[in-house]
Amino acid sequence: MGGDFGPEVAIPGAAKALERHPDIRFVLYGDAARCEPLIDQHPKLKAASTFRHCDVAVAMDEKPSQALRRGRGKSSMWLSIDAVAKGEADVAVSAGNTGALMAMSKFCLRMMANIERPAIAGIWPTLKGESIVLDIGATIGADANQLFDFALMGGAMARALFEVDRPTVGLLNVGVEEIKGQEEVKAAGQLIREANVDTIDYYGFVEGDDIGKGTVDVVVTEGFAGNIALKAAEGTARQMATYLRAAMSRTWLARLGYILAKSAFDRLREKMDPRKVNGGVFLGLNGIVIKSHGGTDAEGFAAAVDVGYDMVRNGLKDKIEKDLQKYHAGRPVGGAAQDMSDGVR
Repeated sequence: MGGDFGPEVAIPGAAKALERHPDIRFVLYGDAARCEPLIDQHPKLKAASTFRHCDVAVAMDEKPSQALRRGRGKSSMWLSIDAVAKGEADVAVSAGNTGALMAMSKFCLRMMANIERPAIAGIWPTLKGESIVLDIGATIGADANQLFDFALMGGAMARALFEVDRPTVGLLNVGVEEIKGQEEVKAAGQLIREANVDTIDYYGFVEGDDIGKGTVDVVVTEGFAGNIALKAAEGTARQMATYLRAAMSRTWLARLGYILAKSAFDRLREKMDPRKVNGGVFLGLNGIVIKSHGGTDAEGFAAAVDVGYDMVRNGLKDKIEKDLQKYHAGRPVGGAAQDMSDGVR
């Protein structure tokens, strides 16, 4: 029921994901009056799913605290996450209110042992393919220990998604020199180096332009900087697309050139559309939750389901738990990080 378009996107998206992964079984939560006619249009999805009517849907503009009070135990968002907590589902996927989804996920699933704060990990298109960036909006002001945990969790996700044995991990900083940056970032770099983690290949500091270059498989940052980087990239993509459309329509010769090169421009648009590389993973919870872009289309929602499928198939939760158990022992716990789930949309 969430996102800009609700079941009109989520249900066709689930149907597309089912075509790619015929072994998926869905439990769909929402308003029967809106959902059931759409489900009837996809006979294969209907046969592979169970529908459960919910009287309450979390609004996109609700604060997480309001969503918890109004939707606890009865909203479509809550019940889908609770299905994961009860073992009735392997993963929950939603395009709804990010803050409410995080708050309900933390309440239903609880945090993993030794994890103080969750992270949202996003898949980022790069010149080399794709990379993972975390945190992109769950926590403001992570300390060195939390950044270390983000590196472990991001590395585990890269192993699950990209199927690489030892993904490269970089810490986002204002420069690559060891003397630059905030003390928390420099301390995190030292922690990762000294831990000598055998499941990741620590690259060192990376700068903002390294994200798009694909310099590393995993870029680690705290949620304030990560969310700004994400929104700046999305805005730049839309800006460039607007410039390109204006340039291609300026003269008849430009329009002719566009027609001749349309297939190339279509591929470029696909790469630049942030809705197409879709599916933010909530890391640090005792269960897997995927956040789809709220403005995505059916193909984008299917991509979010694909991410969830890969995370389950490749044992993301087990990988994270093993890494945390191995490398968390003996490290002091601290932190002045702030949960920003009330502010992220």
